Amino acid sequence: MSNINPRVDVAFKKIFGVEENKDLLISLINSIVSKEDQVSEVTLLNPYNPKHFKSDKLSILDIKATNQDGKKFNIEIQISDEADYDKRALYYWAKIYTEQLKESEDYSKLSKAIGIHILNFTSIPDVKKYHNIFHITEKETGLAYYKDLELHTIELKKFSNNSDEKLIDIVAKVNNALDMWSAFLTRNDLLIADNLPKELNSPNLKKAINVLNVMNFTAEEREAYENHLKWLRIEANTLKKAEAKGREEGADKKAEEIATNMLKQNLDNSLISSVTGFSVDEILKLKNKL
Repeated sequence: MSNINPRVDVAFKKIFGVEENKDLLISLINSIVSKEDQVSEVTLLNPYNPKHFKSDKLSILDIKATNQDGKKFNIEIQISDEADYDKRALYYWAKIYTEQLKESEDYSKLSKAIGIHILNFTSIPDVKKYHNIFHITEKETGLAYYKDLELHTIELKKFSNNSDEKLIDIVAKVNNALDMWSAFLTRNDLLIADNLPKELNSPNLKKAINVLNVMNFTAEEREAYENHLKWLRIEANTLKKAEAKGREEGADKKAEEIATNMLKQNLDNSLISSVTGFSVDEILKLKNKL
């Protein structure tokens, strides 16, 4: 069991963005894209390079790859919910699409570009499913005319956001390969390569767990990893505080509703106080509002 978090972009790219682990990248991509876009081989366009960690300001740690048909893939794990994330996702998709053409080349040279954004936050709160696929479509008919644009969002917190979950709870959610990779990214702490349940018993997953277990960082990589890990911890702590505040505000609102209903029935103030926990002065203020 590794103490390294695969959701931190530094670790993520060391797992999926190196030549010796291209089989893991292929498995991850194929778990996300449609049958027509399945990958049998990939070429890394920006393989992982420890030299990238010599400066304090790190560039986006995405993985760019092309497949046997020339399709382009941009895979990125996003640690925190930054402002205008949606615009940045579209911008990076546009870059990988337009950078295909050299000067004076014909537009027919352009291949489909697929953006895959693995998010450690909830980006689409109105939708329950954690994997969403976006295209440009005609508004009324839904016709997907501009087929070269495709963006995937994988919101990991929708898959697992409960640190108290047991392995049996995670296994119950696994129905396909993307569920398997989501289990690895969210709860690798529960996974042991030599003792996986049948739903997770995949050679690719075993290899990923073993890669994570033996992963070593240089001093620059370790510093980058620790700095990025702080974002995860800060985000988790902020979320807990927000949830606690929300529960407290919800309880106060419910108590106020009960107190108001009891006042409308002309019940005794001391009784209302004992039921709701409000002081007599607070109850009188509520009464004056009626």
